[in-house]
Amino acid sequence: MAPSAITPPHEVQQTAELTAAAIAHKLAETSKKTNGTQQADRPLDASLLKFTKTKTPMVVPEPGDPIIDTASQCTDHMITAVWKLGSGWEAPELKPYGNLSLAPTASVLHYATECFEGMKMYRGYDGKLRLFRPDANCRRMLTSSLRISLPGFEPAELQKLITAMIAVDGPKWLPRSRPGTFLYLRPSMIGSAGALGVASPKEATLFVIATFMPKLGKETGLKLLASQDGVRAWPGGFGFAKVGANYGPTLMANSEARARGYDQVLWLLNGTVTEAGASNFFVVWRSREGKVQLVTAPLEDKIILDGVTRRSILQLARERLAGGQSDLEEIEIVEKKFTMDDVEEAVDEGRMIEAFAAGTAFFVAPVCVVNYRDKDLQIPMSLGNTGEYAGKIKQWLMDIMYGNEQHEWGVVIDEKEDL
Repeated sequence: MAPSAITPPHEVQQTAELTAAAIAHKLAETSKKTNGTQQADRPLDASLLKFTKTKTPMVVPEPGDPIIDTASQCTDHMITAVWKLGSGWEAPELKPYGNLSLAPTASVLHYATECFEGMKMYRGYDGKLRLFRPDANCRRMLTSSLRISLPGFEPAELQKLITAMIAVDGPKWLPRSRPGTFLYLRPSMIGSAGALGVASPKEATLFVIATFMPKLGKETGLKLLASQDGVRAWPGGFGFAKVGANYGPTLMANSEARARGYDQVLWLLNGTVTEAGASNFFVVWRSREGKVQLVTAPLEDKIILDGVTRRSILQLARERLAGGQSDLEEIEIVEKKFTMDDVEEAVDEGRMIEAFAAGTAFFVAPVCVVNYRDKDLQIPMSLGNTGEYAGKIKQWLMDIMYGNEQHEWGVVIDEKEDL
């Protein structure tokens, strides 16, 4: 039987309830500690940040440099902070970028005690440096860290640390002479305790790095291969958390998809659409009742990631596309389960308008083909390289990210060019 056809047995569902209860307990415990209502270990405190500036600064690659495509060129500095059971968080440090030192018995190397975030810093067309909704990323990282049994922290303190690092490295690595460019940010936390044993780590290391990354997506649209023999996540699991264990097991399937001429796997669960690769998936179709709908999978089963781009798309669509507020046909925003059979029927009946994947890395990437049961379903792209709705939403987001529209989601960074 294919994994996609398996329903978790009752005992697995009971385990899921225990996991949810444990996460809720840890969240409440973290809130009490950070609000000072309970004697606690030292909290993560950005005001204690120590600065150690590099003495061997690296060279910023020019646009088009091949090293950008490797996603390996980092900036001069990184943030690190260590947590230890019984004492809490040590003072964080901004220091020269470099390798981490880990014991071969480190928890992360054996038990996948690791989580991370994906976000970007942007050099605006107005010359300013910005983050996009960093509070949402930091809150989600707390959820991920608790799900993988790593320590809690106050999300606002993590945001302060990220801000401090890019305030130092941003002026050099995203200069004002390069408006409309970005760097990728990767806050991460790992279980760094040097001891074997299937247990919550007694030490954890938080670090934040920034790197160049090539623009992903394709001008001609993404081609997706719908999964038939595997699943990415399941009810009661950890698909909602940004942990490495959600990604490593999918790499083989993605490689096979590319070998067949497709760009990503469209992950299904019992035929229900979940995610496209590591991105959220959207369709725009006309219902049989004649309504134009923007449809994406719901968060309720915790099998998909609560993407910051996803959340932003839905909010902008509700504010600007619903109720006939744009020059496009009025659209209904729907978060619901839908199947590949539904997608196939919409294509065959001429009701499919467009589809796209969305996430920090791929941003808003139009889809031109979905292969389902060895049949290529052609997805319209009315503007040639995108659909009208995806194109408009993408432009709105870019305007906020790069300062063409002043919006609360675009958080301006006070740069420290003299540090």
